[in-house]
Amino acid sequence: MRFFNRITFQTPESVELEFTLAGIGNRAWALIIDYHVLAVILVGFVVAWSIVLNQLGDFWVDIFGTAVTLWLIAIAFLASFIIYVGYFVIFETLWFGQTPGKRVAKIRVVRDDGRLIGLQQATLRALLRPFDETLFIGAFLIMLSRREKRLGDLAAGTIVIQAQTPTVSATLIISEQAKGLHEQLIEIADLSQLMPDDFAVIREYLQRRGAMSLKARASLSLKLAEQVKAIINLENLPEAVTPDVFLEAIYLVYQQPEF
Repeated sequence: MRFFNRITFQTPESVELEFTLAGIGNRAWALIIDYHVLAVILVGFVVAWSIVLNQLGDFWVDIFGTAVTLWLIAIAFLASFIIYVGYFVIFETLWFGQTPGKRVAKIRVVRDDGRLIGLQQATLRALLRPFDETLFIGAFLIMLSRREKRLGDLAAGTIVIQAQTPTVSATLIISEQAKGLHEQLIEIADLSQLMPDDFAVIREYLQRRGAMSLKARASLSLKLAEQVKAIINLENLPEAVTPDVFLEAIYLVYQQPEF
């Protein structure tokens, strides 16, 4: 078994972005947490469904006959499966590749090219999860695969990496305005289109802007902001937001979105 496997993306600007694969241990820990959360949700559903059956069971039997009992059981099983799949789909879509368990374990799902995952990838991973967990097929595939992929990852074209924490060097200062703006961008922009090289260019600018002249800095930041706006389908910057603040917010969103 290989621990701390790494994967590197080469950007067009010759910047290498290296990610550490999550590993079977981190993924198992995240899954344990997720299943505890999911168990609470399912127990709540079962309790609510039982109350409904106790209140209306006799009424439905009188109208539809005793066969309605089997239908109600089938509906309960179907609803439980939808909750099971929906848990992973909703969280991984809205939390950019993370569930509560993955957030605690500090891991994230991304596409094979490093982009953030969307609804399609999250759905494929969730639907194939039961097959992965049959006879621990997924665990064996993760341990034996170079990119540590289970069936869901192979079908969706995703990998699971260790989440990176935003780092701020002496030449990279994030303003308080940007820290507030990045939450707003999650709601109004299509951030799934960002590529590793887009992030790399923004990071390089933020790190080097202090050494630029004011004219060069203003010109470059405006050009980068316009390019990023086009990528994420954002028509206009929020009011009173400068290109620099916008790029800082994008940096925070892509690195580790908070909700």
